[in-house]
Amino acid sequence: MSKKGCKDRKTETGRLPEADKNTPSSDSAIKTHAEHSPSIIGDEPIVLSRAEDVGVREHAAAIREKASGLRHRTADGREGIADQREEAADQRDDIAGQLDDSAYQRKHAADMRQGSADLRKEASRLRQSTTDHREGIADRRENTANQRENTANQRENLANQRDDFADQREKTADQRDDLIAQREDLADQRVAAAIAEVNLSTATQTMLKEANERLIIESIYAQTMREAAELANEQMSHMAGHDFLTGLPNRSMLNDRMAQSMAFAQRHSKKVALLFMDLDNFKHINDSLGHAVGDELLKLTAKRLQTCLRHSDTVCRLGGDEFVVLLNEVEEVHDAVLTAEKIIEAMGLPYLVSGRQLNVSFSIGISVYPDDGKDLDTVARKADAAMYQAKEKGRNTYLIFVKEMEVRALARQSMEQELHQALEQNRFVLHYQPKVNLETRSITGVEALIRIRGSDNQLVYPEHFISIAEDCGLILPIGRWVLHEACRQAQEWLHARFDIGQIAVNVSAREFHSQDFLAGVISVLNETGLDPSHLELEVTESGLMKDTEQLMATLHALKKLGVRVAIDDFGTGYSSLSYLARFPLDTLKIDQSFVHNLDDASHDTENAIISAVIAMGESLKHRVVAEGIETKQQLDFLQSKNCTEGQGYYFSRPVAAEDFTALMAAIF
Repeated sequence: MSKKGCKDRKTETGRLPEADKNTPSSDSAIKTHAEHSPSIIGDEPIVLSRAEDVGVREHAAAIREKASGLRHRTADGREGIADQREEAADQRDDIAGQLDDSAYQRKHAADMRQGSADLRKEASRLRQSTTDHREGIADRRENTANQRENTANQRENLANQRDDFADQREKTADQRDDLIAQREDLADQRVAAAIAEVNLSTATQTMLKEANERLIIESIYAQTMREAAELANEQMSHMAGHDFLTGLPNRSMLNDRMAQSMAFAQRHSKKVALLFMDLDNFKHINDSLGHAVGDELLKLTAKRLQTCLRHSDTVCRLGGDEFVVLLNEVEEVHDAVLTAEKIIEAMGLPYLVSGRQLNVSFSIGISVYPDDGKDLDTVARKADAAMYQAKEKGRNTYLIFVKEMEVRALARQSMEQELHQALEQNRFVLHYQPKVNLETRSITGVEALIRIRGSDNQLVYPEHFISIAEDCGLILPIGRWVLHEACRQAQEWLHARFDIGQIAVNVSAREFHSQDFLAGVISVLNETGLDPSHLELEVTESGLMKDTEQLMATLHALKKLGVRVAIDDFGTGYSSLSYLARFPLDTLKIDQSFVHNLDDASHDTENAIISAVIAMGESLKHRVVAEGIETKQQLDFLQSKNCTEGQGYYFSRPVAAEDFTALMAAIF
C-alpha cells in the first residue's frame, strides 16, 4: 500500500467525524423545545425538563456508542496499519536479504570465474609443459638416431670411437640430469595439481586428471627412452671393442689386452705370444661363392678358434680374413707352437656353409714379447711378417719370426708402395713375346707381359709383384691397364698390316670372377677398336675351377663375343677333366716347368704328362701351346708329339713394343 493511501485512511479513521451541522446540540435542543412548547405550571416544567434530559441522554448515549464504534474501528484500522507496516518491514527485510544473497551469489560467481580462469591457466601451463617435454623426447629421439649414425661411422674409424663414446657418455649424463630435473618438475606439478583439485569443479578435476595421466605416460615414456639410450650406449661400447660380424674383440680391445698382458709378463717374468693368422685363399671363396657365404665362414671360423684356446687367451678379428690370437703367461715359444698346431689341425676339418662343404686353412706367423719386441707394434709387425712367409712357403703352416723375415717384410712393404707409385706415375710397361708355329716358325700370336720401370730405370718382373698386387687389391686396376694397353697396341699393329693373330693377356682369378669383368672387356674393345677375334684371355687352372655356374656364363658370353680363352700353366692346378670338356675353351698352354724337364731323360713322368696333354688337346679340338722352350732338344720332343705351337727364349725373349715392331717388320 502507498503512503498516500495510508494517509487517506488515517484521515478517515484517525479523526472522529464532525457533528452534523443539521443536528442540534443538547442545549439548543432544549432551548428550542422550550421556545416552542407551551408554558406549564408547577412540576410540568420539571417533568418536561427530565424528559428532555432522558432524550438527550439517550441521544448522547447513542452518540457515545457511535463514537465508541468509531474508536473501535479506528483502533482496528491502526492495528491493520501496524500489521501492514510490519509486513512491509518484513518485505523490506526479505528484499534486503535477497539483495544480500544476490550480491553474495555475484561475488561467488566472480570467485568461481576467477578460479576457472586460474585452472585454465594452470591447464595451459601443464599443456605447455607437456609440449616442451614431448619436444625434449623428440630431441632425444633425434639424438638416438644420431648415435646410430655415429655407430656406423665408428665401424669405419675405430680409432675415433673412444672420443665419440666419451662424448656420448657426457651426453647420457646430461640426459640423466635432464630427466631428474623433469621428474622434480613433474613432482611439483603433481603437488600443485593436488592443491588445485580441492577447489575445482567436477569437469575441471576430470581435465586435470587426464592431464596428470598424460604426464605420467610421458614420464614413463621418458624413462623408457632413457633406458633405451643407456642400452644403446652399452651396445655401442661393446661394438667399440668388438667385431660386428663375429663378435670377437677387435684391434682396439687387442691393444688394451696386449698392454695388460705385457705389464703382467714384465712383473712376473713371463712371455706373451702373438699369432697372426690369415685364411688361405679366402678371397677366392668371396669372389666365387659370394660375401654371404664368406661372412658365414668367418663366423664359424671364429667359433672354432675359440674352442682351441684357454679362457685366459684372446682371439681377435682385425678385419677381412685376418685373425690374431694373444697367448698370456707363455713360458717358451714352444707353447705358442703347440697352439698353432692345434689351430691348424682344427681348421683341417671341413665346414658346412649354405649346403656347401668348404675346406680352408690358416697361414700363421708367431712372435713373442719381449724376445721380438718391447711394444705391441713391433711384436705385431714381426708376427705379420712371419705369417706372409708362411703363405709364401706354401700356406696351411706356421712360422716363428726370425730376423731375416723382417728384411723380407720391409721389401714387401716397399714393393707395395712401388705398385701404388707405378699406377700413379704410369711406370708400368708391357713387353711382348711371340707365339710360333713349331713347323713353319711363323708368328701365330703375341703374349703381353707386364713389367715395372723402376726409379733406377731397371725393370721389375711380375714374379716379384703380382702376388703382392693380389693381396693388397691393386690387381684389378693393374689388370684393366694391361688389357687396355695390350688391345691398343694390337690394334696399332693390325692397322700397320702386321698379322699378329691374337694378342694374349693374362687375367688373374680375382679379375675373371669380378662382377664387372665382362663389361670391362667390352668397354676396352670398344675404346680401342680391336676386333674381339684378335683377343685371347689366359686364365690359370685354379681360376677356372671356382663358381662354375657364373664362370660358364662368363665363358659363353666371351665366346659369343668372339674372344678366345686359354688355360695358362696347364698341369699345375687341379682341373676336372669333365669341366674341361664342358668349358668353351680354345687353348691349353703347357706349363714351362714340364718343358724344362724335357732335357733330363730321368723325368719320364713329365714327358708322359706332356704327351697326354697334347693328345687331350687334340681330342678336345683345342690349340696346344708349349711355354718355356729354350733348347733344340725341347723343340724336337714337342714336334715329335705333334705339338704345333710354342713360345720361349729359343725363339725370342719378351721385348718392348718398338723392338717387337722391328721384329715383325723384318719377318713380314
